[in-house]
Amino acid sequence: MSSELEKLKDDLLGLPRNSRASLAFALIASLEEEIDDDVNRLWEEEIRRRHRDIKSGRATQKPADQVLLEVRERLRCLK
Repeated sequence: MSSELEKLKDDLLGLPRNSRASLAFALIASLEEEIDDDVNRLWEEEIRRRHRDIKSGRATQKPADQVLLEVRERLRCLK
């Protein structure tokens, strides 16, 4: 990786989490050749369903830090 790209990466990783997520979404979207409206519609429906489940108490939540810790521990077991 070029030093210019390394510097850019380091700068971008210093952004707040929401900004990094927004940028990641935009970069990934830029790689897609064609946006599938059906897929977008299905994801929007899924997001709405999950939101309703959380609001109604049917779904439980965990802090992101806890989820990441659990995933890291599971991945360590696979080594």
